[in-house]
Amino acid sequence: MIEWQWAQLKDLSPLAVHEMYRLRQAVFVLEQTCLYPDIDEEDLSAHHLLGWQNKTLVAYARVLAPGIKYAEPAMGRVLTANTSRRSGNGKKLVSEAIKRCERAFPGTGLRISAQVYLIAFYQGFGFNVVGEPYDEDGIPHIEMVRVTQSGM
Repeated sequence: MIEWQWAQLKDLSPLAVHEMYRLRQAVFVLEQTCLYPDIDEEDLSAHHLLGWQNKTLVAYARVLAPGIKYAEPAMGRVLTANTSRRSGNGKKLVSEAIKRCERAFPGTGLRISAQVYLIAFYQGFGFNVVGEPYDEDGIPHIEMVRVTQSGM
């Protein structure tokens, strides 16, 4: 079972922040060999969704409020720990992030910059492709939008 924590950076414990950055570095910088500034100013205003299993961080996503990156909220830095993959935790993470976004920003929809190989995964949550693929840090990405039932 995953215990979810939804908080802004200022409300996270130093240990939670350390684990968040450690896991993001392990996945994005080391596994995917992307040399980019993962820690950025957007972390300061973002909502962070951390998924803990047996006191170990196994899932994470960052959500930016409407108007920061896109007109609608933006979900990014979506990841699961290497040891937690193929367990369904990725689906649980995205589902929980959508729920949290709908509560925090009702009626606004949600936009992501997805890795192209995950298009079908995100379509399963109601996201639709917008535009054409583009390169982001050496990995093909595409924008996808999820429209709420009440529109955007």
